[in-house]
Amino acid sequence: MAKIIPFKAVLPTADKVALVTTRSYDEYSAAELASWLDFNPFSFLHIMSPAYINQQKIGINERFKMVANKYNDFKRDGILVKQDKSAMYLYKIETKKNTFLGIMAGTSVTDYQENKIKKHENTLAYRVDTLKDYFKITQFNTEPVLMMYPENDALQQWISDKQKMAPLYDFSTTNREKHTLWSIDSEKEIEFITNIFNSFDNLYIADGHHRSASAHLLHQENKDANNSKLDYFMSFLISENNIKINEYNRLVHDLNNHSVTDFLSLLDKDFVVIKRNEQIWKPTQKFEFGMYLEGNFYSLQLKDIPTSENKLETLDAQLLYDKILNPILGIEDLRTDSRIDYIPGNKSLLEMIDKIDNGAYKIGFNLYPASIEEIKYLADNDLTMPPKSTYIEPKFRNGLIIYEL
Repeated sequence: MAKIIPFKAVLPTADKVALVTTRSYDEYSAAELASWLDFNPFSFLHIMSPAYINQQKIGINERFKMVANKYNDFKRDGILVKQDKSAMYLYKIETKKNTFLGIMAGTSVTDYQENKIKKHENTLAYRVDTLKDYFKITQFNTEPVLMMYPENDALQQWISDKQKMAPLYDFSTTNREKHTLWSIDSEKEIEFITNIFNSFDNLYIADGHHRSASAHLLHQENKDANNSKLDYFMSFLISENNIKINEYNRLVHDLNNHSVTDFLSLLDKDFVVIKRNEQIWKPTQKFEFGMYLEGNFYSLQLKDIPTSENKLETLDAQLLYDKILNPILGIEDLRTDSRIDYIPGNKSLLEMIDKIDNGAYKIGFNLYPASIEEIKYLADNDLTMPPKSTYIEPKFRNGLIIYEL
């Protein structure tokens, strides 16, 4: 049984919603960030980065306090408004290529603790602890955990019908996305949705493992605080059939002292290596890898297809590590080795080509995306993917829906 709840959100005023909401802070270059902060006084970036100019001189806890203060300034000025009524929200994101529809609600920390909310990635303790401190000091969260639920015909029909009603917000953004939000605040609607989720044995985290782990840690540290808001964390609940899974491509700085000829020869042990004449080439199936080296694309087709029922052993990202990155290129720790970097698969391969052609890296690998079945198998069996195995969409607008702690 998966427990979800409505909550009293903080929302931007309707006339400013397109100006307030932003992409994730990490997606902005320094120049973009400076530009948005300079010309848009309503941008949520002012909250996320109040110490932008002097951030190297200010300690992390002090920065978090500045975030909290700027957030309260936005509320005082009526840019952000606390809602009087608890609600869930139907949220639609339309990008150039995909449309995503899901429900924003509070999900249970107890469900997370009891593994009813399944995970497929490891977390870094320092990141979890830093996020926990951030939540504790700022007292809000605007980045939901992306969570999958099994396809449900009744819920899908309700979502279809709900879209015919007048939305709370309907706006477009400068990166050519359209965002539409409907409030779900009637007792009948909330009871209907809650009962459907009660029928699900499990939910699966698609993206946001550190945020959910931080919410759990904050809850554990404040058990005696008698704060029911800490019993839940905000999640975007989306049908597993509506998730977009992209690969994460790899860039490596050098060939670990191998010549190109020797490196290609070493690949022959496990792969059929075919030089491709295309300007851009991507793998079209599982157990096939793309490689860009010295201005050429190659396809690497695995010779011996693994037959193990353990999907971790047959995961493409794991196979690339086991067959090439570790034994040939000498990459030990995918999280910490400075010789390897990553580019999400939603970005053009031209970015990888440019970085290699300019000499910043020596070689690049592009992968075939993992499947929902692989993610769920790993989560169900308490297994974890290698770091940077998936880049999962949708991504959210900061400042659109805020869960106060």
